[in-house]
Amino acid sequence: MTLIKSISGIRGTIGGAPNDNLTPLDAVKFAAAYGTWLKSHFANQKCTVVIGRDARISGPMIHDLVMQTLVGLGIDIINLGLSTTPTVEVAVPLEKAQGGIILTASHNPKQWNALKLLNEKGEFISAADGAIILSLAEKEEFHFAEVDDLGTITDNDAYMDIHIEEVLALPLVQKDLVQSKSFKVVVDGVNSSGGIIIPKLLKELGVEVVELYCEPNGHFPHNPEPLKEHLTDICQKVIEEKADFGIVVDPDVDRLAFIDEKGEMFGEEYTLVAVADYVLGKTPGNTVSNLSSSRALREVTQKHGGTYQASAVGEVNVVELMKATNTIIGGEGNGGIIYPELHYGRDALVGVALFLSYLAEKNQNVSEIRASLPSFFMSKNKIELTPQINVDEVLNQVQQKYASEEITTIDGVKIDFANSWVHLRKSNTEPIIRIYTEATSQEDADSLAVRFVSELKEFSGI
Repeated sequence: MTLIKSISGIRGTIGGAPNDNLTPLDAVKFAAAYGTWLKSHFANQKCTVVIGRDARISGPMIHDLVMQTLVGLGIDIINLGLSTTPTVEVAVPLEKAQGGIILTASHNPKQWNALKLLNEKGEFISAADGAIILSLAEKEEFHFAEVDDLGTITDNDAYMDIHIEEVLALPLVQKDLVQSKSFKVVVDGVNSSGGIIIPKLLKELGVEVVELYCEPNGHFPHNPEPLKEHLTDICQKVIEEKADFGIVVDPDVDRLAFIDEKGEMFGEEYTLVAVADYVLGKTPGNTVSNLSSSRALREVTQKHGGTYQASAVGEVNVVELMKATNTIIGGEGNGGIIYPELHYGRDALVGVALFLSYLAEKNQNVSEIRASLPSFFMSKNKIELTPQINVDEVLNQVQQKYASEEITTIDGVKIDFANSWVHLRKSNTEPIIRIYTEATSQEDADSLAVRFVSELKEFSGI
């Protein structure tokens, strides 16, 4: 059982002992810390927070605890109920709220939940602000409101539809052209919020939808991380239904993966690459992704005359660099599309609408689109950590061994070889070291991964 505190939020497993897991006491403590920070940040005004959750089984419990804690601090709540991460991000500035919280553990299994914390722009709070909130939680320096100053809760279930309207209003979303193509698409909503909002969006675009695991009951039918080994059902369903392609999202709908018409993975790394190719073809400019993302984005960006840069892993880091470089489109190679024309947050709805516009305009099938993009192959592995392992020392040994290569250390250690790379880093969200490799063939990517897994085990004494 685990409790992880990072720039990605407060994330843990349900049940067990306080301070070791995400128990009711921990949910209240961290909500109180966030509310206390917010009130100090906006000292001269009444604060409002937008809150939504995914469909996890623990969602209603954590949702009520967090809302009532903030009410106890004198903060007003706009309750979106069952929602998505990007929907809450869109709602915060539209409601002129001072902050937002999404209750979701994203791609983690059902025993996990989390508090993702937003600022007044509907963007993830900075690492510095996150550190203040963690300090407040540790010290429990809270001052709750008197009875006449308690906050209020206003329910608003309109924001999924508002979010869809905002996406469809984007200039590069070619609604009429997509409607004219009469696409047929299978959607795997992993029995969470995506099972509601993605089919709704598709139907607005005139797409015939085949729903797979779209009942938002929180019982995930497979591991909710949208990786190839978890997606055999939708791959088969696309073939059975003779669909044009399949769409997979994670429980909070900020990650997006496609299945081609042959039932093959498009590649979660290539979600961003394909959408960027479309967007940059219309509006040339710069791009950003994180260090663990494919080189294919760099090649597509340069093809369109733009500049590519890589940030540390973590959405807040990507967004910070995107703003600094006036980026047109960016995101993360895990299927996260960030399109500033709507908002600075990973958004599967934006990705779906732009990809459909790209597909309709190209007049090709999905496998042909994939074949037209720069070809790289990745291997994503991990090593479970134990408390005895000194990760910094292990990574330092790797860095010393490969000192003659091109090395980046803004987030773990990334080693760029001529035709491949490896990125080693401690996860923000799980007790693991991630080992990502990429090469010009799957065999080379896999063998590079095997080599570095072996070296990490040797250095760490596992």
